Amino acid sequence: MKKALIPIIIIAIVGIFIYTKAVGVYNSFVQTEETINGQWAEVETQYQRRADLIPNLVSTVRGYADFERETLEGVINARAKATSVNVDANNLTPENLAQYQEAQDQLSGALSRLLVTVERYPDLKANQNFLELQAQLEGTENRIAVARRNFNQSVQAFNSNLRTFPNNLFAGWYGFEAKGYFESAPGAETAPQVQF
Repeated sequence: MKKALIPIIIIAIVGIFIYTKAVGVYNSFVQTEETINGQWAEVETQYQRRADLIPNLVSTVRGYADFERETLEGVINARAKATSVNVDANNLTPENLAQYQEAQDQLSGALSRLLVTVERYPDLKANQNFLELQAQLEGTENRIAVARRNFNQSVQAFNSNLRTFPNNLFAGWYGFEAKGYFESAPGAETAPQVQF
């Protein structure tokens, strides 16, 4: 009778071990996924901050200069497009991130053209309101870069955890999938030419 209990005890111990490991893996996936969601929210917050600054920047520029309509409209249209593209934190696929990033890159390009064009207006360049908005926009761009870096680090930790053995076995059971990264814009590897 006692010999019959030994296999049952061994099976029970192995079952408890597997169950404990499965629960631990699931919990680690949930924790790292929540970190990603938090980092994604920070990315969206910084992009929203930039979108909120743009109308003030455009109004300041418009008030000081008989500005090229095409440049201002480009900024306004790019802002509208960038704020219309939303990605749910639960659906951070590489394709969705690429679409979001493309809209944000178009806005970055429009802002760059605006700031370069402003160089022709010495009164505007010296205006305190414009200088303050320009500094806030520069600070926002830095915050965006930091938020994107932190997001990518969280995604890397999640994806690494997801791909390691035996976590990769449990990931399929639980329905966890790899998350997408922010990537640099095409042509970002080439430094811009500055000419005076």
